[in-house]
Amino acid sequence: MAPEEVAEYALSLPEVTEHDPSRAMQLYKTGGKIFAVLTPATATRPDEGAPKCDPGLALRLREQYRAVRPGRYGSSHLWNTVILDGTVPDEELTDMIDHSWHRTVDQLPNAHRDRLRALRPGRTAGPGH
Repeated sequence: MAPEEVAEYALSLPEVTEHDPSRAMQLYKTGGKIFAVLTPATATRPDEGAPKCDPGLALRLREQYRAVRPGRYGSSHLWNTVILDGTVPDEELTDMIDHSWHRTVDQLPNAHRDRLRALRPGRTAGPGH
């Protein structure tokens, strides 16, 4: 999945905003909280995406895919860094983004959380299942 497709998918989720604080990365937020980061390639690093993840699932995804590594942003056990080199199937990557969005929504105040959940009912198992 190309970075533009990752961005498009993240922005397709309910009430997502995109922020470019340093021009070196795009932050995707819902309810004012970050659920994904997209970092464009540089001379020393490939394109990367970073979704929030359940710690146990994060470990399983890292074991399953070489392109999934501990998070570079935030707590490394709650975030994965995904090298966008095409080795992670698109469906798996969109599942990771969905999972991250739902984890973030679950942390919002009740009224906001319930409204967003109604807009996008979700799977509870997460990616890889």
